[in-house]
Amino acid sequence: MDGEERFREIIAADEKVEPGDWMPEGYRQTLIRQIAQHAHSEVIGMQPEGNWITRAPTLKRKAILMAKVQDEAGHGLYLYSAAETLGVSRDELVRLLHEGRQKYSSIFNYPTLTWADIGAIGWLVDGAAITNQVALTRTSYGPYSRAMVRICKEESFHQRQGYEIMMVLARGSEEQRAMAQDALDRFWWPSLMMFGPHDSESTHSDQSMEWKIKPVSNDDLRQQFVDATVPQAEYLGLTIPDPDLRWNAERGHYDFGEIDWDEFWRVVKGHGPMNRERMAHKIEAWERGAWVREAAVAHAAKRTAARSA
Repeated sequence: MDGEERFREIIAADEKVEPGDWMPEGYRQTLIRQIAQHAHSEVIGMQPEGNWITRAPTLKRKAILMAKVQDEAGHGLYLYSAAETLGVSRDELVRLLHEGRQKYSSIFNYPTLTWADIGAIGWLVDGAAITNQVALTRTSYGPYSRAMVRICKEESFHQRQGYEIMMVLARGSEEQRAMAQDALDRFWWPSLMMFGPHDSESTHSDQSMEWKIKPVSNDDLRQQFVDATVPQAEYLGLTIPDPDLRWNAERGHYDFGEIDWDEFWRVVKGHGPMNRERMAHKIEAWERGAWVREAAVAHAAKRTAARSA
């Protein structure tokens, strides 16, 4: 059996493609693009929350948020490591991000204006991420699939942390409740955008589904998220900002309004509220940390030389 035939057999049997297996170049490039975007998103996503560590309202909240931001850094490392099994270096992926040739999730180009935004990110953004990532535990590439298992366990903590913040605010003073509603109003639609364009408009969706890189389509994942989140908002007593939202008994799902796709593409193309600031901060941090990377490489080379002496 040649490599291509074996690859097709693995995909058909819902088994895992491993780094040493033959794979089409298109499959490899699609995985690099997707995993890199996911890794970049975890790292860039530290910024809007890290911004609130020093301003968290209590020591407990500060400790929880620090742990969460630290988790996001770890997720980025898992994912960069998974990408490296495809023959691309971490430095190369970072360079492509800094040059604007690779993307990260559009959601991280929105500002966090109040403490309630940290709750909304945990509840909505991490909730959307879990919806997508649970499906990715079944992706056809082994290292990516296994990374997602651990990431999903940690993301479930993040989602609960955010929802608990929103619950406290929703049960608090009139001002706190208004803060929670405002955060929901601003993050609802960008959270729906996280699943990407409609299936009919997604450039890579059909091929990714055929290769089982992507087990569930954009629109189906978005529907799953809406169906799960609407009852949570109702429990909080908050109103989802969508006049077209209603339960459809015939479909067994919620109907919801159309996303502002002009806004989606504007943010994806680099013209969102915080695109320039997020990338400038990322590049500055990379440049300021160069001495740490150089020292680590020099130390590793010194230890290798000592062992071989």
